Amino acid sequence: MIYLLIIIAFILTIWAQFRVKSTFNRYAQVPNENGLSGYEAARHMLDSNGLQDIPIEPVPGTLSDHYDPIHRVVRLSEPVYYERSISAVSVACHEVGHAIQHKVHYPMLVLRHRIFPLVNFASGIAPFLLLAGFMFNYFNLIGIGIIFFSASVAFQLITLPVEFNASNRARQVMVEQGYIRNEEERGVAKVLNAAALTYVAAALVSLLELIRLIGIFNNRD
Repeated sequence: MIYLLIIIAFILTIWAQFRVKSTFNRYAQVPNENGLSGYEAARHMLDSNGLQDIPIEPVPGTLSDHYDPIHRVVRLSEPVYYERSISAVSVACHEVGHAIQHKVHYPMLVLRHRIFPLVNFASGIAPFLLLAGFMFNYFNLIGIGIIFFSASVAFQLITLPVEFNASNRARQVMVEQGYIRNEEERGVAKVLNAAALTYVAAALVSLLELIRLIGIFNNRD
C-alpha cells in the first residue's frame, strides 16, 4: 500500500511541476491592467514596508525567483523582472513576501533558517548511510540514516507554511495597494496556488518515503 501511495505522490509531483509552468505561461500572456512590471511591483511593495535597502536583481532562467536572506536581496527571473503580466507581479510580490517575513521574524521562517545548516549536512549524508546500512544489513546505520533523512522531511514540512504565508501577504498587499484589480485576483490566486502545490507534492513524497523506510527498518529489526 505504501508503495502505491509513493507512486501516486510521485505522479502528483510531476503534475504539479507541469501545472506551475503551464499556469505561469498562461498568465504571462495576460497583462495586468495597471501596467506594472514585476520589478516595479516588487520595488513598491518593498518600499511601502520599510525595506528600501533591499535591492532587486534580475537573474537568468525561468521560475528561478527567490529571496536571499543572507545577502538580503530579491532576485527575479528575467521574465518576471521585466514583464508586465499577472504572472510577473504575482511571483515578484510573493518573493517580497519572504523579505517581509524576514523583517518581522516570522517564526517558521526563522526556524527554517536556523535548521538549514543541519538539514544541508543531513540530506547530503543520509543516502550514503541508508545505502551502506542496507548493503551490510547494519541496523544502527540504517537508523541513523533515517534520523538524518527525517531532518530533510521536517525542513520540507516547515517550508509549507512559509510559502503559503508569503503568498497570502502578497495577495493582500496587491489588492490593498492597487497593484491589481479585483477581477484579476483570481488569476493571481491560480499562479500562486500552482506554485505552492509543488512544495506540497514534494513534501508528501518525502514523508511517504520516510514512512516506508521506517517500516522496512522495523520489519528488519
